[in-house]
Amino acid sequence: MPDFIINTDDNVYVPAEDSYMLADNLQIKPGQSVLEIGTGSGIVAMYASRLTDNITVTDINFDACELARKNFEDNGIENIEILFGNLFEPVKNRKFDVILFNTPYLPTEDGDVIEDTINYAFDGGLNGRKVIDVFLNEVKNHLNDGGIVQLIQSSLSGNEETLEKLDKLGFIAEIAEKEHFFFEDITLINAYKI
Repeated sequence: MPDFIINTDDNVYVPAEDSYMLADNLQIKPGQSVLEIGTGSGIVAMYASRLTDNITVTDINFDACELARKNFEDNGIENIEILFGNLFEPVKNRKFDVILFNTPYLPTEDGDVIEDTINYAFDGGLNGRKVIDVFLNEVKNHLNDGGIVQLIQSSLSGNEETLEKLDKLGFIAEIAEKEHFFFEDITLINAYKI
């Protein structure tokens, strides 16, 4: 795939191994509607734009929305809708075929929290699941039947717990990719709504 121009901002997560794990393993068919939660720099959505024309991205970090807009413009990508807000709030009554989320999965204690918007990118709360669990509880309402959720998380935030939760919610879920870094495995979980 061609490389993209990527502008960065101190207040927005810079694309790293987890971003590219998701971008390299997208399960998107032409014409499918895609929602990416927490788009950050927009890198994953840009790869998605090579596969479908129907993409919406959200981010709780306004700086990220602005940076993504600039990155889309600089790469000549015009088919991505950018919405500011937390998780599914900006897409209240809408459903999609594919939902993507590189979650904020790091377990954080009070001393780890940064007083800036970049904090949203990694702050998973004490057990790393503060945002993941809210996302999982809502995701089914926004996914079309036969759709797929692709999410990135860490072994530090409980992969088995996520798989079990998805199972209870009626998904068929699996760890599709895994890469080991220092003290954790970064995992891509694919969950199919049946």
